[in-house]
Amino acid sequence: MAELTASVDLVVSGRRLVAPEGVRPGHVLIADGRVVAITDEDTAPAAARRMDAGEYYVLPGLIDSHVHFRTPGLTHKEDWEHGSRAAVAGGFTTVMDMPNTVPPTLTEDAMREKAALVAGHSLVDHRFHIGVDPENPRLLAGLDPDVATSAKLFMAGHHTAPTVVRDAAVLEKAFVAAAAGGVQLVLHAEDDQLFQLLDGWWGEPDSYRQYEARRPRSGGIAAVAKVIELVRRHGTKAHILHLSSAEEADLVCAARAAGMPISFEVTGHHLSFTDQDTQRLGARTRLSPSIRGQADQDRLWEALRAGQPATIGSDHAPHTIAEKTRSVQQSPPGLPGVQELAVSVWTGMRRRWPDEDPDVAVGRLVRHLASGPADLFQLPGKGRLAPGADADLVFFAPDATWMLSARDVRAKCGWSAYEGWTMTGRVERTLRAGRTVWDAATGEFGAYDGRWLGTAAAPAREPALAQEGTR
Repeated sequence: MAELTASVDLVVSGRRLVAPEGVRPGHVLIADGRVVAITDEDTAPAAARRMDAGEYYVLPGLIDSHVHFRTPGLTHKEDWEHGSRAAVAGGFTTVMDMPNTVPPTLTEDAMREKAALVAGHSLVDHRFHIGVDPENPRLLAGLDPDVATSAKLFMAGHHTAPTVVRDAAVLEKAFVAAAAGGVQLVLHAEDDQLFQLLDGWWGEPDSYRQYEARRPRSGGIAAVAKVIELVRRHGTKAHILHLSSAEEADLVCAARAAGMPISFEVTGHHLSFTDQDTQRLGARTRLSPSIRGQADQDRLWEALRAGQPATIGSDHAPHTIAEKTRSVQQSPPGLPGVQELAVSVWTGMRRRWPDEDPDVAVGRLVRHLASGPADLFQLPGKGRLAPGADADLVFFAPDATWMLSARDVRAKCGWSAYEGWTMTGRVERTLRAGRTVWDAATGEFGAYDGRWLGTAAAPAREPALAQEGTR
């Protein structure tokens, strides 16, 4: 142990470290950007830097496995410098970016090119989901895991989804290939043909009072049923993104209970808003899938309390105000959300369950925003405050009360659907690899040297070896 602590260059001390075994006091000993040990006593050399987190919770760096940072081709509405600023201001040190860019990232070469574009512009570590190409779904069977281990499949289209898999035979080929390659499918699971059928009868929605009814829950239910059947046949690992309705949650939970390798994500916006908000806020909460009613939101919160989702995601998908103020038919779905995600979910938990022990609540937040996505997407060194992990840490003030305004928004688009919300909880400091990348007190960011977690490009460091004095 003495040999390990001799190399320690940073000690983070606090009374509320959120470790895998629970909340505890102690000292996080860090060397070369990794956690060496968590100890009861500060045994580091006197020359090591020290930070005292006091009564703040010290969380592991959070992971958002569902962002659209828009590189390449759509950087007028978001880019990695702004998107990663929003991420670290929200406590996120790792993100997973989606492939629906211009051009879409559908090949291994395109993934490497994207990584080269991002290099030097990101405050966060990152991995990319490759896109499923309807013209070549078999690519997934031989996908190099050093480049990607997950693939995004769109079953329904919208303004920024150019590669929709509508044909049943192609859909099945994608599931077969993903199973053969051990690839985790992540799915926008709505039935596009059903929506086209309804639009042919009703016409597209021309007001936000009609929007949810014209993009109904039946689209998601039908698509999730298809996914479950394909998972049953082929054993493909499937993760349903931005699940929006009670029926979908019940179906996925039942399939998982039956032993199928299927899971789901809930988003901050489906937990925060209802269709009544969309009627009031219009394009700001025009989403795909659409925001549902109060009963659906309640079911998603029940799912969260029961630990049923594998992940919570932001689906951070900014558009400019000019794009959002087009007609209802032309306004694109999506909102910025990575900065707001953790604090909005924390705010919701404290309001819905005010008598819950905050240590229990913070454990839930970390499970769904750190260890859960790290496990699902095979992100070694991420998602836990433990020896051997990357020294990605968040100082979180659980009782801070503040109002979000447009001037707080770090995303390039400059607006938020949460403007005017009184939030409970605030990210005070974010560290990645033991270095500060966000300091709320000064408003300053750190170095734009986040790593691509494709293992061919960024080989993992040797893990630290010991833990001392764990309670």
